[in-house]
Amino acid sequence: MKEILDQLEDRRARARLGGGQKRIDAQHKRGKLTARERIEVLLDEGSFEEFDMFVEHRATEFGMESQKIPGDGVVTGWGTINGRKVFLFSQDFTVFGGSLSETHAKKISKIMDMAMKVGAPVIGLNDSGGARIQEGVDSLAGYADVFTRNVLASGVIPQISVIMGPCAGGAVYSPAMTDFIFMVKDTSYMFVTGPDVVKTVTGEVVTAEDLGGAKTHTSKSSVADKAFENDVETLLQMRRFYDFLPLNNKELPPQRPSFDEPDRVEMSLDTLVPDNPNKPYDMHELIEKLVDEGDFFEIQPDFAKNIIVGFGRIEGASVGVVANQPMVLAGCLDIAASRKAARFVRFCDCFNIPIVTLVDVPGFLPGTAQEYGGLIKQGAKLLFAYTEATVPKVTVITRKAYGGAYDVMSSKHIRGDVNYAWPRAEIAVMGAKGAVEIIFRKDIGDDEKIASHTKDYEDRFANPFIAAQRGFIDEVILPHNTRVRVARALSMLKDKAVENPWKKHDNIPL
Repeated sequence: MKEILDQLEDRRARARLGGGQKRIDAQHKRGKLTARERIEVLLDEGSFEEFDMFVEHRATEFGMESQKIPGDGVVTGWGTINGRKVFLFSQDFTVFGGSLSETHAKKISKIMDMAMKVGAPVIGLNDSGGARIQEGVDSLAGYADVFTRNVLASGVIPQISVIMGPCAGGAVYSPAMTDFIFMVKDTSYMFVTGPDVVKTVTGEVVTAEDLGGAKTHTSKSSVADKAFENDVETLLQMRRFYDFLPLNNKELPPQRPSFDEPDRVEMSLDTLVPDNPNKPYDMHELIEKLVDEGDFFEIQPDFAKNIIVGFGRIEGASVGVVANQPMVLAGCLDIAASRKAARFVRFCDCFNIPIVTLVDVPGFLPGTAQEYGGLIKQGAKLLFAYTEATVPKVTVITRKAYGGAYDVMSSKHIRGDVNYAWPRAEIAVMGAKGAVEIIFRKDIGDDEKIASHTKDYEDRFANPFIAAQRGFIDEVILPHNTRVRVARALSMLKDKAVENPWKKHDNIPL
């Protein structure tokens, strides 16, 4: 028996070594952890249960029959993060460059199937050179098997992709269909076609970093949600991020102990909004004073900075925050901001996470670039997402809420549950200057009359009370009581139950 046990341990040791010490050293030299080291950092100590450690590929072409390594380039299994169950796969670049084979794909598919059965999220740690060329169509079929599971799992369990090395060709489409993508600066990249192919086909000369690095995808393409400095920081941030998410679409968001009182008053918020209505202020300050202990995990902080989205907690329970940012483009909604916020709202709605919306929006961004880019349909995505959402929705208008953008930002008219406004909020079709120039066009040039008309318009509309008189605003609140009122509203809405009409699925304006 001892001999058999020794043989088992020898087999395990060989599997754990992956592509061998030389390749492990090369991985470390690039500033990257190995697949197993990443799992050790991500999961609770001693919680990892590995599946399919001894699986090997079955290819025989191009001499592959003599090149077999246990595990076949991916480590799969389940464990816990802060005590909560999670399934994961971690691609091993030291084994055939982490390339995906038929059996590699089957291992990932098995984990995803099991995650769906028990209702727990899947995290993929991607570090792969792409399809294993020696296997041809079998490798492509493997990718499609994974893609199918990504689609069927969407909205059922959270799916998180962490790009920790190359991710190219067909490999990029699985992360693209997951809920969140995170990257590592300088060592990870994603693209459909690499720099060499781009140069051959289009003549463009571009580096892998410029084509598909973390900076490109977090600030330009919006493919990735956030990037971190190195493997260790990335994985530790994933542990933090995981705590905001429910395990599946039938669970409520996790409840965490909080040392922050729900009735905390923030007197500094009374002076957050400047006296000059055209002067910006940082909406991050309000968010950090609103959520428990100032803990806010922002999503896509480097893309469409005129809107802020991310996760926080109020009374220990996760909430999604959507907020216009007056510091960028005056907080206007544009194509990028609408897409960014719409996707976030839909994720929150999928997984029962209440949405808190902080509004200071002067309208949609005008211009030919926006109109030619399809602002009408892109803006409609956000309108659609908010209207469709059945989770608790609490809205606070801090300053401006003009035109159609007022409607779109979780107004009462699109099923906002509790809608508050600060005393100096302005809810109108447009700003006083623009309105007066249209209504009193004949008086343009008479500065005295225009000034008088502007004051009359401001007195009439540059406040929240007309909307409050109509019941469109539930209450005009003191800024320093914002946390108190939002916390109480969310508490009241905790058992909210509303269903949309039955449908196979909606047809959001993509």
